[in-house]
Amino acid sequence: MDNIGYIGLTRQSGLLQEMQTVANNIANLSTTGYRREGVVFTEFVRRAGDGVPSISFASAGGRLTDPRQGALTATGGRLDFAIEGDGFFLLDTPRGPRLTRAGAFTLSSEGALVNNDGYRLLDAGEAPVFVPPGAADIALAADGTLSADGQPLALIGTFLPADPGGMIREAGTRFRAEGGIRPAGPVRLMQGFLEASNVSPVQEMARMIEIQRAYELGQNFLDREDERIRSVVRVLGQ
Repeated sequence: MDNIGYIGLTRQSGLLQEMQTVANNIANLSTTGYRREGVVFTEFVRRAGDGVPSISFASAGGRLTDPRQGALTATGGRLDFAIEGDGFFLLDTPRGPRLTRAGAFTLSSEGALVNNDGYRLLDAGEAPVFVPPGAADIALAADGTLSADGQPLALIGTFLPADPGGMIREAGTRFRAEGGIRPAGPVRLMQGFLEASNVSPVQEMARMIEIQRAYELGQNFLDREDERIRSVVRVLGQ
């Protein structure tokens, strides 16, 4: 295959990855705390030789998480928490601390606040948050102070990745911070609310159509290039 074919294939591969990302965003329109993901394209330029134009290859070299906040929806749940501002809840998982914006929690049999996967919520000191058995009135203040029957229990922690570029999505709403974490700035915590996905269905569908058209154009170009090469081979072989 010549250089034109390789260049076309790298473009098609990147578009395919972007299409998969957009499809995943659309699939998570209703996922609590989900943040839209995009593909970052990079360009690799190689010198072809003296007096010959350089060759440029495209690559889907990374992914970018949209930091915009999703809409806050009132649920009335006493263990449904939402963050208004920049920051993430911190979860204790078997693979280490993980960041999330999904604030739907329940009480485990030991009294720990856990998410839907059973991972414990951590406080500002990165310790698990527990609620005494039989607590009737659980309240969360805007500063993150969690109380039960009027007695303070813990300060819910909110964190940010120390290196924003090192935040890696591990699951739908969980992130790993490659460079570690740091406390978030001033935020407001809200009880009885959940953050919705920040995916715009209209924008994602429009982007999907654009990618599909670009992919079809690229495929048509590769088909024509393949036919051109075949024609040259037939002529030279006569």
